[in-house]
Amino acid sequence: MALVTGGSRGIGRATALALAAAGHPVAVNFASRVDAAEDAVAEITAAGGRAAAFRADVADEAQVEGLFADVAVSLGPVLVLVNNAGVTRDTLVARMKTEDWDAVLHTNLRSAFLCSRAVSRAMLRARWGRIVSVSSIAGVTGNPGQANYAASKAGLIGFSKSLARELGARPITVNVVAPGFIETDMTAVLPVAVHEGLLPRIPLGRYGHAGEVAGAVAYLVSDAAAYVTGHVLVVDGGLAM
Repeated sequence: MALVTGGSRGIGRATALALAAAGHPVAVNFASRVDAAEDAVAEITAAGGRAAAFRADVADEAQVEGLFADVAVSLGPVLVLVNNAGVTRDTLVARMKTEDWDAVLHTNLRSAFLCSRAVSRAMLRARWGRIVSVSSIAGVTGNPGQANYAASKAGLIGFSKSLARELGARPITVNVVAPGFIETDMTAVLPVAVHEGLLPRIPLGRYGHAGEVAGAVAYLVSDAAAYVTGHVLVVDGGLAM
């Protein structure tokens, strides 16, 4: 079964739906928006899938241990993990507060370490597993005003490549999806001038949709990607070419 962290909205929700459509029972993790998580579960079950919502702060070690125990009891051991939970605290480094740096690194990077460590036990026993972390094009190219976010997303790439080498012999694959600008709650709050400045830089001339990122994740956890590991799949409309 599959666990999607931050699975109640945006890319996480789209990924939960895509994995359910592919036949995976899905655990939808959320931190605060129980209504959104329950709505995602309702959509999955209405389509004939199996899902349940689980509240946990995945940057908290004790809560992560409890999350995986609860999911195992309700749905079975997690053999597909999507590390999607993420936050932003954007500002220039000269103005960045230490707590803003720590909050982003904890949610975006520490959570992936804690969840991947927890899930690896079941995967090693099963001698099969899929781990996909949702990074960002900012982790590949950097972005002014997002040093904390870019550092956390670049960290996911290095972490995933290392973990792919550690677990590959089992065989367990570990990959990364790096979205560009996707229509989500995060991009919706950007100023109009930012939107207008970004679109000409994207060869495909538009923002991506959450479902397009979810499709990339669904591919990486499928049997079709059994020989793909340690890879960064960029989904950015050509922005970083």
